[in-house]
Amino acid sequence: QVQLVESGGGLVQSGDSLRLSCAASGRTFSFSRYTMGWFRQAPGKEREFVAGISWSGGSTNYADSVKGRFTVSRDNAKKTVYLQMNSLRPEDTAVYYCAHAKDGSIRIDPEGYTNWGQGTQVTVSA
Repeated sequence: QVQLVESGGGLVQSGDSLRLSCAASGRTFSFSRYTMGWFRQAPGKEREFVAGISWSGGSTNYADSVKGRFTVSRDNAKKTVYLQMNSLRPEDTAVYYCAHAKDGSIRIDPEGYTNWGQGTQVTVSA
């Protein structure tokens, strides 16, 4: 059984930074073999892709809205993927989720991912 647990969210002001973590557990889950993705969902909106990272960390992809502000990384030894968020804006307010990809590609559609975490709330005040 795979479990992904996000943490690090909170209430911050515009321009501040946050670092989200997503820790994986599961005795048979080979974290280092999976592409990981970060998504977010604001109230009344669909879940949207934020960032993704390949199994090795050698490839990353970002939504245009976060390019240059957010950085995704991973530590396979710790079975954890991170999302460093800088220069936060009120429009970044959402629940942030992590999941692992069903295949090796960094897809931007939620249907390409599985085993979603419970999410962590990020609220950015103006």
